[in-house]
Amino acid sequence: MASAPARILVVDDEESILQFVSYNLRKEGYDVTTAPDGDTALELAAESPFDLVVLDIMLPGTDGYEVCRRLRAAGDTPVLFLSARDTELDKVVGLELGGDDYLAKPFGVRELIARVKALLRRSGARSTDALRDDSPLEAAGIVLDEAAHTARSGGADIDLTPREFELLACLMRHAGRVLSREFLLTEAWGWQYLVDTKTVDTHIKRLRDKLTSAGVDPAVVETVRGYGYRLAG
Repeated sequence: MASAPARILVVDDEESILQFVSYNLRKEGYDVTTAPDGDTALELAAESPFDLVVLDIMLPGTDGYEVCRRLRAAGDTPVLFLSARDTELDKVVGLELGGDDYLAKPFGVRELIARVKALLRRSGARSTDALRDDSPLEAAGIVLDEAAHTARSGGADIDLTPREFELLACLMRHAGRVLSREFLLTEAWGWQYLVDTKTVDTHIKRLRDKLTSAGVDPAVVETVRGYGYRLAG
């Protein structure tokens, strides 16, 4: 029988970040609870245990440093700090207070998920691996392995940048569906990049060029005028 998914508490006073982080962690199969401030986070942690706390430092009222200190006094739940202040001193303070890792804003989906998985592995927390299908994605003659971070067609590697890889992965996960530029930005860039949708068009052009070089018909990435893009299923 598969184990229950790890329980994660996400604490941030910025609603856009709270939604972005919780959405992507739930997509990975985790049981996610959110809190908009430190006091609420401490109340939730006192009510039931969590396997990991993703904690913003700059919170109204009780800040993230103090939340971490109190969590440490009560137990050994791993803490992943989030902060817009990417200085060595901030990192040192966070880690000395008992934080296990530090992720500077802005950050992308893959980096967030990788840090979370690493902390859960180190702590021996329940894994979602048994609940998720990590087999390679296959569509339009392309085989994309997200775990190994490789893309191939006809046995040949497709040389992609990290952002092109994320775009292709998103299109393949939703093959046959029309995806808006805003959706693609959220999936491949993260919350901090929701600014200029033309960025997607530029990267789609580069992705098509890479597919052409690998012998894949670039037309498999279809433009749906006025809305976005679709990978032919």
